[in-house]
Amino acid sequence: MAGGGGDAVRALLRAANAILQQRRYRAALAVLKGFRNGAVYGAKIRAPHALVMTFLFKSGSLREKLKSIAQATYTHSRNLAYFVFTYKGLMALQSRLQGKKIPFHSFFAACIGGWLVFGENNPINSQIIMYLLSRILFGLSRLAVEKGYIPQPKQDPFPLVAALIWGTVLWLFEYHRQTLQPSLQSSMTYLYDDSNVWHDISDFLIYNKRTDNK
Repeated sequence: MAGGGGDAVRALLRAANAILQQRRYRAALAVLKGFRNGAVYGAKIRAPHALVMTFLFKSGSLREKLKSIAQATYTHSRNLAYFVFTYKGLMALQSRLQGKKIPFHSFFAACIGGWLVFGENNPINSQIIMYLLSRILFGLSRLAVEKGYIPQPKQDPFPLVAALIWGTVLWLFEYHRQTLQPSLQSSMTYLYDDSNVWHDISDFLIYNKRTDNK
């Protein structure tokens, strides 16, 4: 009986592998694998980040913290899987309809996916969008130099960019804190505000804040 079950499994695997080798199914299978990779990558990225941020900055019971981590990981994983699925599906559809792949297909498919999947203004989506925005600005500036729209800098502009970025974000934190994302506010509060307060050696070197009523 056990041998028969093993034969059935092996036959099923051979059939699945045969389908995976079929060129006519390649576009559809690429969409499905994109969904899989989006889910896995989203979980890998979000789980450690949520773990660190939750235990550093959030209060509550262990159960509440673990639930928050699980929810953040699930949301990031799900959204990235849905986006990759939508993007690759629309790319395949446009290529099939027009008989070839053109640059506008990528922009259009990603716009639709971004609207449908990341259009809700919540902490997870907001963080992802801001992450992408910084990369886009760097990418567009490099592209502008490559295309000759702006001249090649004679010196590396990165030190100036770093200075302006840090100057602006600390100015916003000190005087317009409400404009910054909550997680960034929490990080900067820990670094720049909490370091101004201590009572003895325990909350100067060992702990950030005292938990007793001294």
